[in-house]
Amino acid sequence: NVLSCFWRGVAYAIVLLYCSSYLTMRLSAFLFKDVSSKIEYYSRFSPSPLSIKQFLEFGRDNACEKTSYMFLRKELPVRLANTMREVNLLPDRLVSQPSVKLVQKWYMQSFWELLDYENKSPDDPHALNDFLEVLIEVRNRHNDVVPTMAQGVIEYKEKFGFDPFVSSNIQYFLDRFYTNRISFRMLINQHTLLFGNDTNPAHPKHIGSIDPACCVSDVVTDAYETAKMLCEQYYPAAPELKIEEFNAKAPKKPIQAVYVPSHLFHMLFELFKNAMRATVEHHEDDKDDLPPIKAKVTLGMEDLSIKISDRGGGVPLRKIDRLFNYTYSTAPTPSLDSKRVPLAGFGHGLPISRLYARYFQGDLKLYSMEGVGTDAVIYLKALSSESFERLPVFNKSAWRHYQGGPEADDWSNPSKEPRDASTYKEKR
Repeated sequence: NVLSCFWRGVAYAIVLLYCSSYLTMRLSAFLFKDVSSKIEYYSRFSPSPLSIKQFLEFGRDNACEKTSYMFLRKELPVRLANTMREVNLLPDRLVSQPSVKLVQKWYMQSFWELLDYENKSPDDPHALNDFLEVLIEVRNRHNDVVPTMAQGVIEYKEKFGFDPFVSSNIQYFLDRFYTNRISFRMLINQHTLLFGNDTNPAHPKHIGSIDPACCVSDVVTDAYETAKMLCEQYYPAAPELKIEEFNAKAPKKPIQAVYVPSHLFHMLFELFKNAMRATVEHHEDDKDDLPPIKAKVTLGMEDLSIKISDRGGGVPLRKIDRLFNYTYSTAPTPSLDSKRVPLAGFGHGLPISRLYARYFQGDLKLYSMEGVGTDAVIYLKALSSESFERLPVFNKSAWRHYQGGPEADDWSNPSKEPRDASTYKEKR
């Protein structure tokens, strides 16, 4: 009887476990279906781009937490949904990589958490504070999106290699995906800095993350010093910096801009890292007399430009476009587990820096002379009223980009790398 009761209990436990698992699976399927329908609904809306001037005016004169809450509780899900719909258009073999699936999980969780505030009134005494805390959690969850997605691309590349069509689609997608992430963090940072406890006492005049009087040369110097410190961890020396300013609007006055200093720092830091690495390696036999890196900051009627010039040997013309390719890097691939900050390696530094420049209607271009060095130029809008967000939109045009097959090139193109002519000389 005791044995019979024991096995009967085991049978009941198995049945309960099965029922519980079944209910969990059904609930998960229901939730997934519900989230998917919400993603499809929000992706029908186009994002609403803002200008730096609008960010500034709201933060300075009309900073109302309820207004910001009402805007973000719809705008953030819209921007998330637009990019999440595009992820599903990527090749299945890429989406199935562990790192890419992890990023998808983060985005799904963040989207679901933001939906909790879809219908909560801003007059609810707890809604505003809870929303602020959720934004901070979402931002922290997405901190490692770039290296994790980069790892996913590396995983795919190692398993399957790349054909030109897939590579083109990945390039197209990542440009849009990372731009969306920049905009997403910009909105969150503005809200948390204006209405939370994230205010930086070192920069009391900042409006959120925007400096209304950003001294460009100071950011150039800060980025150089940080890159120099990193360079000296890898090499015994680092080139010096020379800065010049040309202010066409107000001669002899320091150049200032209404801009996001952290964005400008990111771009400059990446350019200085590349310039230092190239300079030190090109002059490895004469490290005691490295040519300096030169920075020119200019302000005209329309453009604010920053040129970083090095004497690092330059890059052949045929390789310039590759430097903005996410699947290309001239350095060894670093480990995500390493505690040491990599000087280079993921191949994401330059293309993402260009996205930061383009985010507010600027650009980043490279001009190189092989055997001499490279000039990198950051172009920004001089007027904050013209610095509108440049945002990706999920629509039929974007969908068609992923559906079309590879087309034959309508210009002749050599199929191999240039040959070394010396190996074909007639033997004597």
